[in-house]
Amino acid sequence: MSITLTEKAAAHVNRNLEKRGKGCGLRLGVRTTGCSGLAYELEYVDEPTADDQVFESNGIKVFVDPKSLAYLDGTELDFVREGLNEGFKFQNPNVKDECGCGESFRV
Repeated sequence: MSITLTEKAAAHVNRNLEKRGKGCGLRLGVRTTGCSGLAYELEYVDEPTADDQVFESNGIKVFVDPKSLAYLDGTELDFVREGLNEGFKFQNPNVKDECGCGESFRV
């Protein structure tokens, strides 16, 4: 089982953790929503929970709850700039289909 961050994603997370002045990593999860069924959730972690699975990639700890891990195993998180837009991009080998707007996916 693994979750990884590219160097660009790790640098972006690290900058934001420094700006916040607190936090020990990034939480990656999924929630039920959207036209395809699941959507990614990202948030900074101040206090991990007891059942979190913890992965470390490029110096950043990534926390994942056990239910989400089944959908996220093998995912690589990148940070990209496309024109005027920037944001995280998920390379998830489990995704079978995505909605047209790119906000949700199905496994």
